[in-house]
Amino acid sequence: MKNFLLIVFILCCSFCQAQQADPDYMQDRQQFAKIGSFKLESGDEIQDCRIGYRTYGKLNGGKSNAILFPTWFGGTSKDIERFAPPWDAIDTTHYFLIIIDAFGDGVSSSPSNSKNQHGAKFPQFTMKDIVAGQHEMLIKRMGIKHLYAIMGISMGGMQAFQWGVSYPSFTERIIPIVGTPQLTSYDLMGYSIFRKVIETDTSFKQGNYKLNPVIPAASMLLEFGATTPDNKVRMMSRDSFAVWQQKVDTAAAPDWNNTYYQLNAIIGYDITKDYDGSLKQAAEHTRARMLIIVSRQDHMVNPIPAMTFARLLPAKLVMLNNDLGHEASDFENEEMQKNIRMMLSDHPDLATN
Repeated sequence: MKNFLLIVFILCCSFCQAQQADPDYMQDRQQFAKIGSFKLESGDEIQDCRIGYRTYGKLNGGKSNAILFPTWFGGTSKDIERFAPPWDAIDTTHYFLIIIDAFGDGVSSSPSNSKNQHGAKFPQFTMKDIVAGQHEMLIKRMGIKHLYAIMGISMGGMQAFQWGVSYPSFTERIIPIVGTPQLTSYDLMGYSIFRKVIETDTSFKQGNYKLNPVIPAASMLLEFGATTPDNKVRMMSRDSFAVWQQKVDTAAAPDWNNTYYQLNAIIGYDITKDYDGSLKQAAEHTRARMLIIVSRQDHMVNPIPAMTFARLLPAKLVMLNNDLGHEASDFENEEMQKNIRMMLSDHPDLATN
């Protein structure tokens, strides 16, 4: 399965083995856009702000064929390239695909890579800030004033929803995959437990550690919620549990401040904040056509708010119903491929010359 949950792969050294992407895409494509000091919702600023991204295909003369693909929680553009290649569903002979790194992923500006605001000195950002930074980068550094589509998985899907209300006329199509317009009480419970595990680990030191700690309990919790009990029992035998436990106990993880900051952005995320807490009002503000893909058995991002939003727009809703849970979003899934291609196919001439 190409698209297993990468936060689990990165943080827990999951046993799942991802297939390699097309070798033509595996060259180092990492690029950076510097946008200077970037002011956040809070009034704080990210100094020397930069945003990482990778591109595939060719931008046409009218700059009308760009598709934005934001990263998920804990993942980078390189992770998406290697483990969940969007070109399985997006034809890059027609579209200009931009996989963009979110704040806090260790590529774009993050606690781990900031020279002047390192670690716990880094200002807290929101999901709205992440999207605003991407918007500024597209306009000021790439000269793209309109996107053909925005598509993202998990936290990338949350960014896609946020794009719909922050910049309602900036794109024609939005495709959130196992994302949500707002977290449910169950989601908040899970993510808050995860945050508490990080905060209370003595090696975390309120983010002021010198060496990135190993926090096995947090890594275990992520994998615990990534799929369903039936899938986990099928994929990992009882006899192999001790091996898994040993790997989790000793595995190196991405910078925990990065994880912590993105986690806070997720917990604080809700597209209805500017609309009196109303999904209906937020839906009325959304202009793009939407294809909303959810996983019925998702234990990490409850599908109910996305399903409600789909009815309010109205939008095409695709419900994946298998025991993969949050990991159900696989571009090799025929139903996903078909619906994504249908959403993207009714386009005018997108010739790249």
